[in-house]
Amino acid sequence: MVDAIHRTAFDAMASRCEIRLAAPDAHTAELLSRQAVAEVRRIEEKYSRYRPDSIVSRINAGAGRGAVVCDKETMALMSYAAALYGASEGLFDITSGVLRKAWDFRRPSVPKAEVLEPLLALVGWQKVACEGEEVHLREAGMEIDFGGFGKEYAADRAAALLVEAGVRHGYVNLGGDMRFIGPRLDGRPWSIGIQDPRDPDAVVASIPISQGALATSGDYERYFELDGVRYCHILDPRTGMPVRHWRSVSVMAPMAIAAGSCSTIAMLKQQGGLNFLNASDMGYLTIDDQGQMLYRDIS
Repeated sequence: MVDAIHRTAFDAMASRCEIRLAAPDAHTAELLSRQAVAEVRRIEEKYSRYRPDSIVSRINAGAGRGAVVCDKETMALMSYAAALYGASEGLFDITSGVLRKAWDFRRPSVPKAEVLEPLLALVGWQKVACEGEEVHLREAGMEIDFGGFGKEYAADRAAALLVEAGVRHGYVNLGGDMRFIGPRLDGRPWSIGIQDPRDPDAVVASIPISQGALATSGDYERYFELDGVRYCHILDPRTGMPVRHWRSVSVMAPMAIAAGSCSTIAMLKQQGGLNFLNASDMGYLTIDDQGQMLYRDIS
C-alpha cells in the first residue's frame, strides 16, 4: 500500500534538484529515486560540454575536421534541435552557445563588437551536417550545446523510468524544469510557485498541476546590470546580445522538453513571444519588462 510521499534532493546539471514520489516505504522510495537520479546523471555526463569525453565535446572537437559517429539517442536530439531551429525561425540555435565566450556574467562588462563578430561568424545551424548516424560541424571553432533542452530532456527520461516502475504520484524537478507523474495521494494537484523574477524570496503565482510539465525561462538566473540596463544570459544568435522584453516566461506542456523549449523561444522572440505562445496549445504565464503579468490556461 502506498501511503506517503518521499523526497530525494540532489545536485545535477548545476542545479538543485528533487524527486517526490509515492512509495510503500522509504527503502522502496530510495531505490526508485536512485534509478531516476542515475538517469539524470547519465544524460549529464553524455551531453555535458564541460566533460572532454562527452559526445558533445567530441562533436565540437571535430569541427572543421570530420564527422563524428553518434548513437540513435544523440541523432534524435539533433533532429529535435533542427525542429526548434525551424519553429523559432532560426532563433533557437544550438550552435549559438559559442557566444558565451564573449560574456562573463560575473562582472558588468558588455563585449565589444570585435569580440562578438568572430564568434557570430561561427553561429549557424545551416552549417551543421547530420547525415545517417554522423554529425559534422563544417567550420573549425563551431560548437553545439544541448544546454537549451538537456535538463528538460533528463526530467522527462527520469519521470518515464518512474512511471515504468509503477509510480503514480509525484514529480521530477530539475532546477525548476518539472515533469509531473501524477497528483498528490488525495488526488489534489501540486501547487507550484512561480518565482518573482525581481525577488528570489517571493512568488508571483501558484499553478495547480498534476500531469505534464512546467518550465520557466527568465532574465534573473545569470545576469548583470550596467548603467541601469539588465544583461541576461539568453542571447539573440543574430546579434550576440541579451534579450530584454521578458522578465520570465513559464509554459505548461505535455513534456518538459516542450515546455522548456517553448519558454526559451518566447524569450528569444521578445515582443513576438506572445503571438508565438498564443499560437500554441500550451498554457503560459509571462511577466514583461514592465512587470505586467499575462497568462492563459494555467488553472
